Amino acid sequence: MDYPRLAAQLRALCHGETETVALMATVVCELHHAHPLADWTGFYRVTGPDLLKIGPYQGGHGCLVIPFARGVCGAAARTGRAQIVPDVDAFPDHIACSSSTRSELVLPVWNGQGRLLGVLDLDSDTPAAFDETDARALEAILAETFRDAD
Repeated sequence: MDYPRLAAQLRALCHGETETVALMATVVCELHHAHPLADWTGFYRVTGPDLLKIGPYQGGHGCLVIPFARGVCGAAARTGRAQIVPDVDAFPDHIACSSSTRSELVLPVWNGQGRLLGVLDLDSDTPAAFDETDARALEAILAETFRDAD
């Protein structure tokens, strides 16, 4: 995965944009088409206390609502830390939005004021599709892209 190229593309496409959903839609489209192992790529937005709802995504259907207390997405939102799951069957309380998903990477998305906007969720039908390299590169891209998001 060429993260420097993805970062440059997103920098150009998102320059001057601050609206959160517009940024999410652009990020998810570019990332989904760039990552060779991502079968589902999307955002879950914080819409209430301890509650995530589906945002822009690419791929098949996603879960509509995920509480912070459940699943990989909830764990990322609840802890504020990346969740790298090489085998979703081994993750306690995994929510199976798609039965074909084998591995997952979920990252919290913050704006520059420290407000949690949501989480970025990448699912793959390939076991162990994501690692620390993916997480660190995407964390940097998200921090830059959503720095001025409202």
